[in-house]
Amino acid sequence: MTIQRHDVGPRMSKCVVHGDTVYLAGIVADNPKGKSVTDQTKDILAQIDNFLAKAGTDKTKLLTANIWITDMANFAEMNAVWDTWVSQGNTPARATVEAKLATPDYKVEIMVVAAK
Repeated sequence: MTIQRHDVGPRMSKCVVHGDTVYLAGIVADNPKGKSVTDQTKDILAQIDNFLAKAGTDKTKLLTANIWITDMANFAEMNAVWDTWVSQGNTPARATVEAKLATPDYKVEIMVVAAK
């Protein structure tokens, strides 16, 4: 089976397609400095939409989502954005955990797997 990679870097690819499954790396906000959890989450979900489209699928086919936030006090704020974005009736299996991210500017990171 062929493997396709998108946005390939020296350390990782942001999107890998194998068969009918699309794997995204952990996605963080572009230019996160000073952005709220709401703004970072919106930015991340827009990127996810773009990567899924590039791979020939969309959020209605999400299988799993892993979400990392730096402070569980921001869980409701992140969920408010997620809940307006996610496809109702097609919600993925999901986990959300509190974690330190790569830099203090990042407040949210989201990784998804989708079917084609």
